[in-house]
Amino acid sequence: MAPTDPLIALNGITKTYSGITALADAGFTIAAGEAVCLAGENGSGKSTLIKILAGVEQPDRGEIRIGGTVQGALNPRLSAAAGIMVIFQDFSLFPNLSVAENIAFSIELGRRSKLFNAARVREVAKRTLARVGVDIDPDAAVETLTVAHKQLVAICRALASDARLIIMDEPTTALTEREVRALLDIIRRLKADGVAVLFVSHKLAEVLEVCEKVVVLRNGRKVAEGPANTFDAASLTRHMTGRDVAEQPPEPLGATAPVLMQVRGLSKPGAFDAVSFDLRAGEVLGISGLLGSGRTALAKALFGLVAPEAGAIDLAGKSVPLGDPLAAATAGIGYVPEDRLTEGLFLTQSIVRNVAIGRLDAHGRGGLLDLAAMWGEAADWLRKLSVKAPQIEAPVRSLSGGNQQRVVLARWLARTPRVLVLNGPSVGVDVGSKSDIHGIIRDLSAQGLGVIVISDDLPELLSTCHRILVMKAGRITDELVGTQTSETDLAHRLAS
Repeated sequence: MAPTDPLIALNGITKTYSGITALADAGFTIAAGEAVCLAGENGSGKSTLIKILAGVEQPDRGEIRIGGTVQGALNPRLSAAAGIMVIFQDFSLFPNLSVAENIAFSIELGRRSKLFNAARVREVAKRTLARVGVDIDPDAAVETLTVAHKQLVAICRALASDARLIIMDEPTTALTEREVRALLDIIRRLKADGVAVLFVSHKLAEVLEVCEKVVVLRNGRKVAEGPANTFDAASLTRHMTGRDVAEQPPEPLGATAPVLMQVRGLSKPGAFDAVSFDLRAGEVLGISGLLGSGRTALAKALFGLVAPEAGAIDLAGKSVPLGDPLAAATAGIGYVPEDRLTEGLFLTQSIVRNVAIGRLDAHGRGGLLDLAAMWGEAADWLRKLSVKAPQIEAPVRSLSGGNQQRVVLARWLARTPRVLVLNGPSVGVDVGSKSDIHGIIRDLSAQGLGVIVISDDLPELLSTCHRILVMKAGRITDELVGTQTSETDLAHRLAS
């Protein structure tokens, strides 16, 4: 590798699947110690490009150079041998093994030894953890770690295998604000150590803070490339979507808007304590807090998935039984979970069935289902929410994250709820879909629904919520008016 050669050089990379172009003539370079942001909406070609670099997929045409040497057909083994490591969103760790065993796993496999040397494995782990400056017990089982610590173990595993380029796919999706700051500091440490980073994220502020260069893909083509300091969130969004996406604060809530739901003294030991608030018709109420604040347990309790030991919920003057999801749904409360893949969708079933299943009881005719009416109603909601799909009978798992989220919304909106609880409404969706979901929230508010947004995405809270409640250690500690606070102030209240 000559001193002037980039670590990675891609030129004219093209890939098609069954006649559909995933990448078209894409290319860019990554230097040693450089952090490059690969930005783009879902379906833009980012994942395909990552798979090609990892050797999982082969390009139809184009050239890949690593350290100035043209590569032939990359495969996962050759890619790893060249120092290219990918940290996927699920981290691909062994939960039943220790931190040390996970970090040294690839090294031990390469030794082809029949004997396991625990002391050597611990030494590798301790040395690598010290390299990134984190204090994690090497003997702890990975399944006991927080999401942030699991991610650090995945980074250490890559470094232990002599990574020269670490590809991070949506690395901050499940992290709190404080954990994100710690991760960005570690990325800076890696860069200073000569390790390159390819950073894929929907959170634009983080991208611009840590990367020297930005590459934007749209519909499989590179549409922009340049130094990170020449982009801002607005211009980056415009390149990614091909349109201007402006976030607007919510319309003021009418002074005469009646109280729709009352929550009084809701408590569950170890989760939340004495939580009380009112929700008015047409109000968007934000509830935020760091990991462990109790916000997710509270969200589930409002829908009956967690049973409080004390307290009361009243909706439109009527008591809602606690710990009973069916009773909550019947009363008019809907819930969109944060983890839509495992809690919100039937992934192998069709898009239209995922919507229709919420209205089975309304389409019964003498013990039989009126399938035509049920399908028609579901298809109408898919159109209303602009779900982009080649056909509504396709499996819901074939959709992008943003469209999957709209399918879950469509299921609940078809039931005409009075209150909708949205737990992390834009987690894992691209910037265009995120803006569209925020627009849906504003439309629901204008129609008089009460909406509760559970999120630690501060710009999301400020652009959608009339009021924001801050939780710490299971209690409500602050109440803020959305239009009268700033992102800095809200971040300070969350962290202090």
